Amino acid sequence: MSTPTLRSHVMGDWHTATGEARPLHDAVTGAEIARISSDGLDFAGALEHGRTVGGPALRALTFHQRAALLKALGQHLREHREELYAVSAQTGATLGDSKFDIDGGIGVLLAYASKAKRELPNDTVYVDGDVEPLGRGGTFLGQHVCTPLHGVAVQVNAFNFPVWGPLEKFAPAFLAGVPSIVKPASPTAFLTARLTELIVDSGLLPEGAWQFVAGSVGDLFDHLTGQDLVSFTGSASTAQTLRTHPAIVRHAVRFTAEADSLNLSALGPDATPGTEEFDLFVKGLVAEMTVKAGQKCTAIRRAFVPEEHVDAVVEAVSARLAKVTVGNPASARMGALASLEQREEVRRSVKALADAGRIVFGDPDHIDVEDGDADRGAFLSPILLVGDPERSEPHEVEAFGPVSTILPYSSTAQLIDYAARGQGSLAGSLVTADTAWAREVVLGVAPWHGRLLVLNSRDAKESTGHGSPMPQLVHGGPGRAGGGEEMGGIRGVLHHMQRTAIQGDPDTIAAITGRWVTGAERRESDVHPFRKHLEELRPGDTLVAGPRTVTQEDVEHFAEFTGDTFYAHMDAEAAAANPLFGERVAHGYLIVSLAAGLFVDPDPGPVLANFGVDHLRFLTPVKFGDALTVTLTCKQLTPRDSAAYGEVRWDADVTRQDGESVARYDVLTLVAKKES
Repeated sequence: MSTPTLRSHVMGDWHTATGEARPLHDAVTGAEIARISSDGLDFAGALEHGRTVGGPALRALTFHQRAALLKALGQHLREHREELYAVSAQTGATLGDSKFDIDGGIGVLLAYASKAKRELPNDTVYVDGDVEPLGRGGTFLGQHVCTPLHGVAVQVNAFNFPVWGPLEKFAPAFLAGVPSIVKPASPTAFLTARLTELIVDSGLLPEGAWQFVAGSVGDLFDHLTGQDLVSFTGSASTAQTLRTHPAIVRHAVRFTAEADSLNLSALGPDATPGTEEFDLFVKGLVAEMTVKAGQKCTAIRRAFVPEEHVDAVVEAVSARLAKVTVGNPASARMGALASLEQREEVRRSVKALADAGRIVFGDPDHIDVEDGDADRGAFLSPILLVGDPERSEPHEVEAFGPVSTILPYSSTAQLIDYAARGQGSLAGSLVTADTAWAREVVLGVAPWHGRLLVLNSRDAKESTGHGSPMPQLVHGGPGRAGGGEEMGGIRGVLHHMQRTAIQGDPDTIAAITGRWVTGAERRESDVHPFRKHLEELRPGDTLVAGPRTVTQEDVEHFAEFTGDTFYAHMDAEAAAANPLFGERVAHGYLIVSLAAGLFVDPDPGPVLANFGVDHLRFLTPVKFGDALTVTLTCKQLTPRDSAAYGEVRWDADVTRQDGESVARYDVLTLVAKKES
């Protein structure tokens, strides 16, 4: 009986290729489990479908609405994890490996959904930075805004993370309002295909937001435009080929790559045998060699060790590796590589590394397999080498499997030099309790790294380890690592958007951004703004309250009540000697308190709570006898779709009798919606 051909999902429908298809094999048994081909796909049509169907549907949603869909999708996939685990086992992954991939990918969706609710507006435009005054009179301003690109985010993924890889690229693109075309690497595409079936069947995403290509990219790149993006994970050589594609060059298509990465971990001189840091280093190195059978773009390839501790590290690591069983991922601690072809590629790399050093643990050509066939399954022993750091091979050859090389160093300067010879890495780690040494090394190697972990006994219990990508942090690296920055919290979202500088008068800037800015129209009415429900408020709604004269008695009472008896408020002689004041002045926080007393409406109403103050600045000293007036203006509204209230940001400008501002800040309140 012939095996099924994986289906692509493009232009709102499933597509099965006709003609010859490439066989895909179970990494454990070698059995053919599926075939793959993209023959017959209309790639130009898929891109156009994303641009004209998926894009408009996403751009019609606010950031918060997209976040809610991401959260719902993450929860849906979480309910189907067992199905994905079962399929993942055929990639050679143990259950732990599968959870790393699948749960990690789902976690990215949920983390991005949460972050978007906290940091992005419930709007379709992102305001980037503060208003830039462009004229002296305040009538000509500049403001940067970010809007979604009107294209498609094309992602070409590697074989090692068939779930996490697509989802980590999809989440920031989706939040930005840009649809995706997902193209996984063929050896493990059957798992991404099952992921796609779950996503499509959920019905949660707008049509065209997620399209899936099983097989090659065909002529897809020929149809790219300047509004599209490409995100690639794979070898540096393939990245170079794709980066120089005529359409990408011609249209300046945004291209990011996660490519080769000879990640390092360095044992600090203070982490001698017997210390907790020494044990953490050994444990971390073994984990990075064996989790996912070492098939991680962030795995430790170069382990730098003070030369006097090399033998101790070899002995400790070898002892741990000797306990690692290799075989059927259902029972063994380490499973198979993704394919027999991948195993042969790793063997070739090990040979090159061994020419520049020696193998101290493992045999690349022989492995005792637990509950599996060593010939049909893509099994490989963990391989530990000790290399010569003056040779080029350890800094140039990446064995993408359970392989790591220990490299001795004799000084901090030498370590930094060796690190740079890797020509760019995604992740590095330092295991040390010496903060001064950590600072010197971090600042020395940071230009060659996208992420650096400093691990010690203090943070070990909470640390996610050397290589785990975090949605909140940049995932990418310079040089040979590709030069891209995947994820990175809101940075990843903004990568999919166009930053545009808007110039205009305050009212126009306010209308475009949906935020009141200084100089824009204010509206006063007989109704106190705090008596208005969220739906009734508009940016520009204003209350002017005051004046309130500040007296010496006010200052002395505030000092006694709070305990703040700083000399500038209480000691006339010392205050007179202060070049900033010249005499006693009011407390800054007294000014804020008096302003609140002026603008607050005391009766119960729509305002539920004050939850913070942002950007507080005291601009001019307030002296005894000064009269304060506060102008409170509704600046920004952020409805919460899942709550009966929303957030309101108010501009507070406290002025004295001559009109000069003495304090400015934003007041943050929670305001109820009308009862439905």
